[in-house]
Amino acid sequence: MSQPQQLILNVDDTDAARYARTRILTKAGLRVVEAASGTEALALARELKPALILLDVKLPDIHGMEVCSRLKADPATASCLVLQTSASYIGLADKIRALEGGADNYLFEPIEPAELVANVHALLRLAKVENALREIDRRKDEFLAILAHELRNPLVPMRNAIGILNTRAPDAPDWELRARNTISNHLDHMVRLVDDLLDVSRLSHNKLALQLRRTLVAEVIHNALESTQQLMERKRQQLQLDMADASLAVDGDEVRLAQVLINLLHNAAKFSPEGGHIYLAAQAEADKVVLTVRDEGIGIAAERLDDIFGMFAQANALGHDRQDGLGIGLSLARSLVQLHGGELTVQSAGIGQGSVFRIELPRTMPDKTASGSDLANATTETTATNATNAAASTDGAPRAGMRVLVVDDNIDIADTMKELMELLGHDVQAVYSGTRAIARAKEWVPDAVLLDIGLKDMTGHDLIRALRAEPATREIYLLACSGFSSDEDKREAYDAGVDDYLVKPVDLDTLAQLELRRPPPRARA
Repeated sequence: MSQPQQLILNVDDTDAARYARTRILTKAGLRVVEAASGTEALALARELKPALILLDVKLPDIHGMEVCSRLKADPATASCLVLQTSASYIGLADKIRALEGGADNYLFEPIEPAELVANVHALLRLAKVENALREIDRRKDEFLAILAHELRNPLVPMRNAIGILNTRAPDAPDWELRARNTISNHLDHMVRLVDDLLDVSRLSHNKLALQLRRTLVAEVIHNALESTQQLMERKRQQLQLDMADASLAVDGDEVRLAQVLINLLHNAAKFSPEGGHIYLAAQAEADKVVLTVRDEGIGIAAERLDDIFGMFAQANALGHDRQDGLGIGLSLARSLVQLHGGELTVQSAGIGQGSVFRIELPRTMPDKTASGSDLANATTETTATNATNAAASTDGAPRAGMRVLVVDDNIDIADTMKELMELLGHDVQAVYSGTRAIARAKEWVPDAVLLDIGLKDMTGHDLIRALRAEPATREIYLLACSGFSSDEDKREAYDAGVDDYLVKPVDLDTLAQLELRRPPPRARA
């Protein structure tokens, strides 16, 4: 079956010139539509999505170079190739200006018919290649999303099982506690790998949105230390924190900035010897906040300092076997810092001399209502007692005694989630399909429903809409627990009517802190 012809939009305000070009291209077997102005060209480009636009520079309403700039700036037409032509702007500077403005090629009039056809065919071949690459990229993104979901599913019951064991048998023998910690640590590592893969894909497509607000650096440090403390403790490493001014603040996404610092601290601990020292400092320099992570680890060879932030770069500078991990953490960290208007750099005296990573971020002036010393003390004390507080946070959960319906077609996930919620003091039932969930919710009228999005008999969105449509279940608190983590996935769930959205796997502490809400009494059967 022959491939459909690629469409060409021929834009020229001179009727004779436009007719001549259309005739040349049509005789060459190409499909052509015409426009006589810049305004008409922009409208037709959005409507028809031509593969190539043959664009004269001198138009009656909008300069052709401006038309090209608008085409390339509009996501709907940015992929259209533009071949600009002109009989008036024929200098080298004109050609450079057009190419820098987004044109894919630029020809001076008069143009021989054979030259015009050859250039058009060359650009159309390029268009086919670009379309093929975009399709490959689209399929890659779909694959990564499915991969992340499928990888998260087996992690959920394992993390749930660890939470159950730690809660039901906190005084187990040391060997058993060590085994649980080993499983838990590697589960966390697997989750980080999956999240990093998806974040890299989102960054490459400008789909990673930051939640910017005034953020205290002390809170970022606290969150990062919470996530890396156990690794340092296992290697008996000592962390020295230097933060004289706890009122330091930036305009940033607290979660993403903590992700950057976690990556740097995790690498510092991984590549430093047992019993080593790691130094973390935060200070103001003029209008910037500077975070520095220094270690006594393997160091970086001088010739590798420029490529250590490259995608899939591995820190095997000592000639050892390939390190664990995907080699995308530092690339992701630098990209996240740059999204905040900052810079991430590295220095090292060489192999075996340790490394110094430096984060520079634009500084936000301090909040006069906050006490810097109190924040510093709170951060230090909380970090020092993190493990104790985390274990105690599930004791006597204030929202105990609520009726919770767990919905997941993975029986292991549903059953272990049910047991976790029971450990928090709730009355819980589990069902394994959307159809059964609707029926059970009508009969039992729970206070909350924890539901998966990827159900087999119906989507979680359909389940949400069905529960919202029933008078008896309309006011129930609905929480989605899903392996799909993109902003689009979350937005679709919220549009369907979910109250909150968590990405699997969810740990016991997070479940304990959920603000479950009871529906009004009239909603109960």
